[in-house]
Amino acid sequence: MTVIDPDTSASWVTKADDDEEDEMPLSTRLSIADTLTLGNATCGFLAVYFTTTGVLIPHLTGNEDGGMARHSAASAVILMLLASVFDLFDGLVARKLRSSAMGAELDNLSDLISFGLAPAYFVAVWGMVASDAHERVSVVAAVVVLLAVVLRLARFSCVTLRDGIFQGMPSPFGALTVVSIVLLGLPFLPTLLAIFGVAWLMVSRVEYPKPQGRLAIAMLSWIVLSMGLLAAWAFDAPGGELVLQTGCALQVVLGAVIPLFATARRVNTFRDNRREARAAQS
Repeated sequence: MTVIDPDTSASWVTKADDDEEDEMPLSTRLSIADTLTLGNATCGFLAVYFTTTGVLIPHLTGNEDGGMARHSAASAVILMLLASVFDLFDGLVARKLRSSAMGAELDNLSDLISFGLAPAYFVAVWGMVASDAHERVSVVAAVVVLLAVVLRLARFSCVTLRDGIFQGMPSPFGALTVVSIVLLGLPFLPTLLAIFGVAWLMVSRVEYPKPQGRLAIAMLSWIVLSMGLLAAWAFDAPGGELVLQTGCALQVVLGAVIPLFATARRVNTFRDNRREARAAQS
């Protein structure tokens, strides 16, 4: 019978573990940027949780409390806003520090949860609880939003564009615009058409600037301001309803105006190129 010295065995196991850790490929180690990306996914899941427990379940069980529904809806949207903050900073950190090979995949999966599933679920629940909404049609709109985000993220992964631009409305911006449309409380048909319009913009070829430099600071400031507007609405502050409606309207206006500016810029660039070509020929 072979007897193994416990001290010798422990030493051997420790050495083997150290070797395995040293040989672990860098691609499987989470970076700081990856941690921020996981925060994005967590916020997306919690947004679905608050929408379910505070809005949908009270409606289905007949225990609706306007305050609770308002608090939960505001919490869900604030979590989507917080997810967009994580999404903004994980890209900045990844450019400054080391990013793992999993970074791009983690980013796409997290964006799908926070800016695809969460807003689509928000739309579907709105179709169930709103008095003038049609549940089945709202589910179709929710599926359209989800598929638009899926297609946009897939295209982003396989299409190379010039630096500084996105092709199609970015999914965080699109998600927040969809939620803003719902919170505006417009009649069902205009709300539905606006949601379809945002979904189309996400898969369109309209160019959007990437949030870098001053634009990133402006975007972060807008997100923080939006959180404050939602908090004022959730706690029924004086004028909170009006303030929220104003903020949602501004978000929707931005979503509509940016493509117009982008199109006008492309038209002007095309005209300038034609003038230069004619001048060169003459």
